[in-house]
Amino acid sequence: MKNIILISILFVSHLTIKAQTLNSEAIAQAFKSGNAKELSKYFSPNVELKVFNKEDVYSKTQAEIIVKDFFTKNPPKNYVEVHNGTSKAGAQYIIGQLTTANGTFRINYFLKKSSDSYFIQELRFEEE
Repeated sequence: MKNIILISILFVSHLTIKAQTLNSEAIAQAFKSGNAKELSKYFSPNVELKVFNKEDVYSKTQAEIIVKDFFTKNPPKNYVEVHNGTSKAGAQYIIGQLTTANGTFRINYFLKKSSDSYFIQELRFEEE
């Protein structure tokens, strides 16, 4: 009986991780292609955004415009996820490396669960 419960828990955990992975893959593809519109589909209604040394909380629409401007000035060549995990508060976080025509940037973003989906609540672009 314990084995059945353990197997059930592992199966459900795998499905949860798989669902989260699908979002991170779509987000990674948006970074690789420099597609701010696609990336903004995963923004929460308000996003804490840091680009270089400018940091503020923006609406989803404002954040999309700022990210689009970043991609226009720094056309992406590649994006690689370096690390991911879960914070003590339950937020998912992902650290990536974005290689652009103008240099390499460390990308940090935090996803918070709302209903059954995860949305980016914080996004940081930092020069390496």
